[in-house]
Amino acid sequence: MMILQNLHTHSTFCDGKHTPREMVEFALAKGFSSLGFSSHSCSNRPDRIKSVWLERNEAYRREVLSLKEEYRGRLDIFLGLEVEAGIDIDFTPYDYLIGAVHLLERNGEYFEVDSSLAITEDAIARHFGGSPLDYAEAYFRAVAEMPETGRYDILAHFDLITKFEEQKHLFDENHPRYVRAALDALDGVEGKIPFFEINTGAISRGYRTTPYPAMRWLREFKRRGFGAVITTDCHNGEWLDCAYEMSAELLRSAGFTERFVLTKEGFIPTKL
Repeated sequence: MMILQNLHTHSTFCDGKHTPREMVEFALAKGFSSLGFSSHSCSNRPDRIKSVWLERNEAYRREVLSLKEEYRGRLDIFLGLEVEAGIDIDFTPYDYLIGAVHLLERNGEYFEVDSSLAITEDAIARHFGGSPLDYAEAYFRAVAEMPETGRYDILAHFDLITKFEEQKHLFDENHPRYVRAALDALDGVEGKIPFFEINTGAISRGYRTTPYPAMRWLREFKRRGFGAVITTDCHNGEWLDCAYEMSAELLRSAGFTERFVLTKEGFIPTKL
């Protein structure tokens, strides 16, 4: 029976629906052996007040560490963080870090790549001359530069910009420029971020019917020797195990025979 673990878990300390304790109880009810919390780090936007985040994040750390002790022997709990690329903060007190690009900046204006279809279309029109390929290149360039700004264990939702493709087709993922940009991003993180996630979060929220990343990139991650981690990018405890077996089957189809889980001794491979 496959070990159930989720390391990409949000709670009411950021944009999740349930408290950390409620998420722990969902994990136990669903038969998970371990759970990692990954609250969002502060943004690299200058208009977001870092000191406010630091105070809230300290409360998050205390709560997760308290639950870790309380549930010892019943559920292994890990303290993580989903870090926005470019943040300059001490992240050493965490068991693991997920590196992510959610924001792009143009002419001093920041916009989220996964907020809504309307925001994505507006950004393409106003900041990239109406070119989705220019937008894709900017996104993947930011991914490639992630190791320059921090140490990450897991690369988050590699092709996040495709979140809304099932609502409206924006990106020609077979175009040579798109493919080159994605490959350059992998060149930038290869050997520096050891694991990537196959992420079902957009499925549970109704945007997609398949996980990130696309099969083409799953095969490329495999070819390059990255370790795979299954996550559900969970914001609602009811979906903590969303499409877990689908992710495992896609990894098998891409040539993976194992995925990695985090233990007290670090990340270890387990059979798919």
